[in-house]
Amino acid sequence: MEQSKGFLYRQRFGYGMGDFACNLIWQVISLYLLYFYTDVMQLNAKSIATMFVVCRVIDAVTDVLVGFAIDKTKTRWGKSRPWFLFGAVPFALAAFLAFSVPDISPDGKLAYAYATYIFLSFMYTVVNIPLASILPALTDDMNERTVLATWRKFLAFLGSTIVSATALTMVQMIGKGNEALGFRIVMGIFGVVGCLCFFLTFALVRENNLQENTHQATIGETISSLVHNTPWKLFALNILFMWTGYFIQSSALVYYYKYYIGSTAMASLVATIMTMVPMVANLTVPFLAKRLGKRNLYSTAAAVQLAGLLIIFAGNLNTTVIVAGAFISACGYGIKESIYFSMQADPVDYGEWKTGIQAAGTLSSINGFLGKVAQAAAGGVSGLLLAWGAYDSTATVQTAQALTAIRAMYLYIPIVLLICSIATMSFYKLDKQFPQIQKELEERRAAQKKAGN
Repeated sequence: MEQSKGFLYRQRFGYGMGDFACNLIWQVISLYLLYFYTDVMQLNAKSIATMFVVCRVIDAVTDVLVGFAIDKTKTRWGKSRPWFLFGAVPFALAAFLAFSVPDISPDGKLAYAYATYIFLSFMYTVVNIPLASILPALTDDMNERTVLATWRKFLAFLGSTIVSATALTMVQMIGKGNEALGFRIVMGIFGVVGCLCFFLTFALVRENNLQENTHQATIGETISSLVHNTPWKLFALNILFMWTGYFIQSSALVYYYKYYIGSTAMASLVATIMTMVPMVANLTVPFLAKRLGKRNLYSTAAAVQLAGLLIIFAGNLNTTVIVAGAFISACGYGIKESIYFSMQADPVDYGEWKTGIQAAGTLSSINGFLGKVAQAAAGGVSGLLLAWGAYDSTATVQTAQALTAIRAMYLYIPIVLLICSIATMSFYKLDKQFPQIQKELEERRAAQKKAGN
């Protein structure tokens, strides 16, 4: 169905506002949650590492169940769209509670951290998985999917930039030295804004490409179909490499610049570069994807990001070199993440073509779960490294072993995982097959519709 340009732009903006909302909370989690637990809530690093792993085990169940529920959802608004409406308020509440410090015993605080982090993880699943599962339903045009993903990531990076540039300053200004109060109020503000953005997403997007005639599979059939989905399996493996590296580096940023470089101002500057530069670089993705293809663009962007990290590594304490390396790394990261989200929709179509099962919700939920596995692995490794290094949150100067642990988190491990990511994606061949797959799917859907009439 031909859509007006006005509608397309409204839908692109609405789709992007969903990830803007997610990233107002997600960026705080990525940059400051570990710091909040160790330095503000005063929890033990090993206990936090264990908590991250336990919560991911719980996510193993909840993520798949939410995805399967999306596939079974049938409303006048569509399958994925209603989840934005009903998940918005609980998501905002979960963010507020997770960054609140109750006046209870240390054991009580740890139990509270478990409860609120599990709640926040679940609500993030409820509002974020539909952002991935809805994309195949918004359009079947490969280029428009890339444009939608570009809008999504532009506004996501805008949300991340706002957090990176203002969150700590707001915490200090509002808390006036009381970081617990500052974090609680700041997360309350971000939660309310995010909630309103999800309402906007619900109002502006439409599921125009729903395939109601495809086979409604059981969860067993859906999981079985993934075994035969080679592009998705490669994509899934890459999720682990990509997001583990991202989360480890993000969680180490404030430690690296505060203790290794010796400048909290550099932490804010680099955090802002790592969100603002990708926001601009992301705009080149529709143009570059048409010329290079999605897989090639992803690998090239990952190589640019890798080059930037190597420059930071070589620069050591030279802040000018560090800023240059951060800029280059951010360019590669911005393009890579944008095309990654465009690629997510394509294995869904491949699975339908290969097995006759269209399961965008379940597949997206497993992708989301793998991202959380990566986050858990990153949190676990980070916590164990800080414990190994005898990191002391009350010390102004850290030991050499603690600095080695922080440097490994910020540079060594992300560099290795970027290399693994590039190697994995070299086997991804779906770009070449996709035009023929789309043609056959269109013919099959037309025949199904005719038979249904």
